[in-house]
Amino acid sequence: MNLFAVQGMPSIRPGDDLAALIVQQLHAAGEKLLHGDIVVVAQKIVSKAEGRLVKLSEVQPGERAQELARITGKDPRVVQVILDDSRAVIRARRGLLVVEQKGGWICANAGVDRSNIAPEDGEPLLALLPADPDASAEGLRRRFAELTGVTPAVLIIDSHGRAWRIGTAGVCIGCAGIPPLWNQRGLHDLYGYELVSSEECIADELAGAASLLMGQSDEGRPAVIVRGYAPPAQAQPAPAVAIQRPAAQDAFR
Repeated sequence: MNLFAVQGMPSIRPGDDLAALIVQQLHAAGEKLLHGDIVVVAQKIVSKAEGRLVKLSEVQPGERAQELARITGKDPRVVQVILDDSRAVIRARRGLLVVEQKGGWICANAGVDRSNIAPEDGEPLLALLPADPDASAEGLRRRFAELTGVTPAVLIIDSHGRAWRIGTAGVCIGCAGIPPLWNQRGLHDLYGYELVSSEECIADELAGAASLLMGQSDEGRPAVIVRGYAPPAQAQPAPAVAIQRPAAQDAFR
């Protein structure tokens, strides 16, 4: 398996054709998409292209946002943006606001972020997660097919913190054309013991690998090609929402 970053991606603006830009930069580097490739795309450029941006100066925080701002120490306007894209607040303490984002992801700040976003008319902008990352992944996949005749799998990834562990890691929030999970129940280990609870999150493992190449600050590598990975034949393609653990099965929520 080989992974390489798509070099030279420009700054993305609302309405940009992401698939076309990725294909263009691949061609500039003497590369092209091949059958079986997986295109991994950072959530931030998808959000930018889809116009999922909010000008902070236009936000009016409500009473709940003011209350949570006092608890967390965050800007009440930022808290309001987080609440507007959330289903429920899961945890709030000084410096931390964990919510269930409208797409079902349990994460800090509903994925709302201002890093690597140029201000507009001197005003800070915040980026929300894509409204439907699975649909965004499927749309990119279809567009790649139109442009190249190759239909790669597409993963949209974000950096999330994890319970019990320090540090963020790349995780999948949008998936098309590849199984996000491999249910290995019924298989056997080296000594013949039957696996009764093993499920491998293929999409998150690929997201983590790609995230190492993308970087987290000023690297400017928001798209990565994974080449040579063959998903297990037993697993079926599904959207990334299949990864989400139902609340009834969440022993810690």
